[in-house]
Amino acid sequence: MIPNVTRGSRMRGLLSYLVSTDLAKTSNVHRDPHVVAGSAAVMAWFDDGVLDQQDAAEIAAFLDQPHRRFGVQVMRRNKRWDPGAGEMVDQGLVKADVWHCSLSLAPNERVVTDQEWGDIANEFVGAMGFTESSGKAPCRWVAINHGTSTGGNQHIHLAVSLVREDGTKASVHMDQPRSQAVCRGLEQTYGLEELSSIHAARGYERAEPQTAIRQGREMHRVSLERKVRAAASVALNEAGFVCEGRNAGLLMRPRYAKGTTDVVVGYSVAERPVAGARPVWFGGGQLARDLGLGQLRTRWADTALGSMDAVAEWNAAARNQHQVKPIGPHVAGARSWEEQTAVAQRLAERLQSLAVGDHASWAWVAREASGVFATWSAQVEQVPGPLAATADELAKTAQLRDYRVHGAPVALPSLAGAAMLLLAAGSNSKGAAQSAFLLQLLRTVRAIHDMHQQSLRVRETRNLELVFARDLVPFVRDMPEPVLAGTRAEAGVGMGTEVPESVRLARLSFPLPIFGTEAAPRSGSVVPPMIKRNRTYEPQTPGPETERDR
Repeated sequence: MIPNVTRGSRMRGLLSYLVSTDLAKTSNVHRDPHVVAGSAAVMAWFDDGVLDQQDAAEIAAFLDQPHRRFGVQVMRRNKRWDPGAGEMVDQGLVKADVWHCSLSLAPNERVVTDQEWGDIANEFVGAMGFTESSGKAPCRWVAINHGTSTGGNQHIHLAVSLVREDGTKASVHMDQPRSQAVCRGLEQTYGLEELSSIHAARGYERAEPQTAIRQGREMHRVSLERKVRAAASVALNEAGFVCEGRNAGLLMRPRYAKGTTDVVVGYSVAERPVAGARPVWFGGGQLARDLGLGQLRTRWADTALGSMDAVAEWNAAARNQHQVKPIGPHVAGARSWEEQTAVAQRLAERLQSLAVGDHASWAWVAREASGVFATWSAQVEQVPGPLAATADELAKTAQLRDYRVHGAPVALPSLAGAAMLLLAAGSNSKGAAQSAFLLQLLRTVRAIHDMHQQSLRVRETRNLELVFARDLVPFVRDMPEPVLAGTRAEAGVGMGTEVPESVRLARLSFPLPIFGTEAAPRSGSVVPPMIKRNRTYEPQTPGPETERDR
């Protein structure tokens, strides 16, 4: 269950949108908008039918009454992204007495009834401190269900007045992380698919996918993340990261510490726009939690010379000047691929004993693998294909919600060398040498899948199985037969001889039968031997105390 919290000052405007069935005024089709929960008076008046605009006006007037009676103003800081400054800019205080939150489920989630939604809404609002259970005067609120979204997501909307019935203000301190925590508990209570409390990818603005579809392209945020991830994977230092990004066609500019021009504390990137268009900038941390400059710097050694080189490259990028120290061509060779295949094999073997609870190490492994697939995609895919899809899915595991609560990753073999070879091979990165490497890399993907499976993360497990079956299997089938030692040695075939057809088919089918099956327990697993089952949901019995008639 995903909560999306916003603030505003127009209760009537919000309610008018929630009950609207006019296709010209809503991005989603609203069907049969109706109340599923709310304050006692709201439930008594509007609990028995489809809402119209007159109902919306009456509900809004009721919810807004304490705010108007007491004249209390609830304000918030209005910060917006300034593309020119490359940072969030404070634009002063704005009115924000209306608290709005949507609770959305995945498209493949079981059907949730109105009674269940009502119970979920009551528990959610109570846990957020808006009801009498907080020990304070209640806020007036309503929960409206207006049907499944165009994307297939079941969801409800909650509208809450932040002025309590006695004229005091409701606290919304840390409301977004609190709403996430409340939803994790509701998922367990109601037997819904549980989202990971460890990993979390960045979201996007509602208009971004619609704009991308209208323009017939991938979202800027998604393509930028993959290109930045590829650049970081092959860079040996921060200066190299700037150069690799610019070589990939990215516009890059630094964010300096206030009052300086030689202390870089962040960066922004953009796709090079077509003639006459303006670039769309994103901060590195906006693309992914592990692509902020602070997280990227953990990859590279911190030296005085390296810092000077990095500042010089950032300054050149900011002024759109030539690179100070251009990166020479990467060199690929058969022997190099043989070595990288062995590295990938060692990594896959090490992962068999990596504890499930070592989240920092698993995030590092996913970041390495995602970077390789992102680099490979950039070299061989004219439009985003199976390699891009795999990179995007692995990138979700590479991002931890809070890096501060996890230790440092353990030392593991790095796949950076393979990313460099893929960059050097360019559009020819689909040969027999890469086939052998891919087979070992798929073992890493399988290990990440098993980790999620043992951690009972249904969504991550299913998504990795889907990307494998839908995207990677056809790609593997089209790869040339492997001819390097990484696969020959296991098959008993010497170097310089052809791999028999039976061996090739056996090796190419290696990952296929095992995805979707139960993973063998790992040593050091933090998963308890007895799995606690989700509590079976039992609807509340309607009665006077619930003030519902469903």
